[in-house]
Amino acid sequence: MTAYGVDCIGCTGITKSGTLPQEGRTIAVDPTVIPLGSEVYFDGEIYIAEDIGGAIKGNIIDLFYGTEQKSIDYGVQYHTVYIKEKEK
Repeated sequence: MTAYGVDCIGCTGITKSGTLPQEGRTIAVDPTVIPLGSEVYFDGEIYIAEDIGGAIKGNIIDLFYGTEQKSIDYGVQYHTVYIKEKEK
């Protein structure tokens, strides 16, 4: 897992889903692996797949972490991640 900030190079301030990214809620995903809108659970918190990124391919998740400096400080971390199944 990596992180990104609102002021990253190439960021527009709006997610692919059309929302404003929010710490503690927004993650960027590869939509072929985790569909946009999915609820993802890790570290006791639920996040929403609201964004995508050019470097987010396969099993990589990019956690919205406020600013680019905070995301650099976050670095790369490894987590067990669960995707909430959609109700039928």
